[in-house]
Parts: sequence; C-alpha cells; structure tokens
Amino acid sequence: MYCKTFPGFMISGIDQTQFIDKYVEPAGDRLLHQFGATVVIAPHPDDESLGCGGTIARLRQAGYPVHVIFVSDGSMSHPQSKQYPADRLRQLRETEALEALRILGVEAEAVQFMRLKDTQVPTPDSPTFTTASRDVADRLENIAPETVLVPWRRDPHPDHRASWHLTQAAVAQLTDPPTVVEYPIWLWELGTNEDRPHLGEVRMQSVAIDSVMALKQQAIAAHCSQVTRLIDDDPTGFYLSPDLLRFFQIPTEVFFQS
Repeated sequence: MYCKTFPGFMISGIDQTQFIDKYVEPAGDRLLHQFGATVVIAPHPDDESLGCGGTIARLRQAGYPVHVIFVSDGSMSHPQSKQYPADRLRQLRETEALEALRILGVEAEAVQFMRLKDTQVPTPDSPTFTTASRDVADRLENIAPETVLVPWRRDPHPDHRASWHLTQAAVAQLTDPPTVVEYPIWLWELGTNEDRPHLGEVRMQSVAIDSVMALKQQAIAAHCSQVTRLIDDDPTGFYLSPDLLRFFQIPTEVFFQS
C-alpha cells in the first residue's frame, strides 16, 4: 500500500463509528450468502486484509470459494530503499499477501498477481486501460464468481479508483456478469465530504466480523513491510502506524452496492 499520509478528515464531521451506526445497515449473515463465490480485487497487497479481511475469513468458513486478484505490484511503498529495490520489494509483498490470505483461509492457488506498476494503475484515459481491463475480464471469466468486491469508487487513493474503473470495464465485457460490491479502505482516514456516498447513491450494509477479528488482525500483521519498520532505509516509506490501523480494528466491515 502506498499512500501519502496527511491529517485525516472527518466525513461531514461524523467519525467512522458514528457514520456506520447512523447510515449503515447491519446485514447479518444474509450478505455473506448473497456474496457466495467471491473475487476480491485488491489494488495493493494489504488492501484485501484491511478492507475486507474479516469478510474473506467468514466466507471461507461458510464454505464459499474466494479468489483474490492483486492489481499493482506494491513496489512503490518504499521507493527510496536500497535494501529493497522494486523487484525485491514486489517479491516480499507477494509473499506477505500469500501468508495473509493463508491466515484468512484462501489457498495460494486462488491468488493472482497482475503486477501492474504501483501508483500507475491505468485510468480510463490511459492507452493501456483497454488491455488491462481485458486482462481483468479474462480472469473473472475464468473464475466465474457470483460477486466481485472492489474498492469504493471514490476511495482516496488513485490506484483504488483506477482499480474500480478497471473492474467496471471488465465486468461490462462479460456475458454473465457478477454483482459488483464496493468496500472502503481509506475513506474514513483520508476522505472528504465529496468522497463519501451521496444520499441514495448506494445501499450501505455491513458484515459483522467480531468472530474473526483475530484472524483479520493476524492477516494485517502478516504484511510486515507495511506495519513494521522492517524496511528501515527509506524515511519516506509508507508505514501503517497504530493510529492508521485503528480504522481497521472495528468489528464490522462496510460494503456499498448500487
């Protein structure tokens, strides 16, 4: 995960917990069963654990297949590191992702890495967008999920928004398209009022993850390069501090559906 860190914004002056309590409908087990066989689109290794790690674990415990497609290579989290140049960092982050998903119950055979350049995931106006969206479409066609989980369309990270566009374009190419459901990652910490869902734009529901909270936290911790100072030769490198991680320690995960 590479993200410029700056002071967070409240969403319309409402903190994360208050927003969820006021606007988000607890879905119980119903939403899990609606998801069924699921593909998670993760812009970077760690987004899967942060945004929907608990839901992944619950889906697997319920017997539903879960596949994860990582869009970018995650190689820009520590761009100035000499110990971990891009290729080595990519390999490390893929290893961390596989371990995190093992903890959540996802087999390595169900994990795919597109390895697009971190911070440069193609947007609709990019000359490589069509090729990348076709790649996503081919992967989805081969897996044939019932549901695709993708970052919220206005999640405040360019790669997250680009991944949403790629997924939308890919699903539009399928003859039997899955349901697309969106999950926020940095909306609470970095989002502005314009980034939040507009009134009536989406249905907001939550999955209770208290029963698998320990698994989610273990999966997040497996991304050692992001949550520790393992890479210590780049002072500009990304670090998931305890202050940032508190947004991923609540017993629910939120999903938006048009």
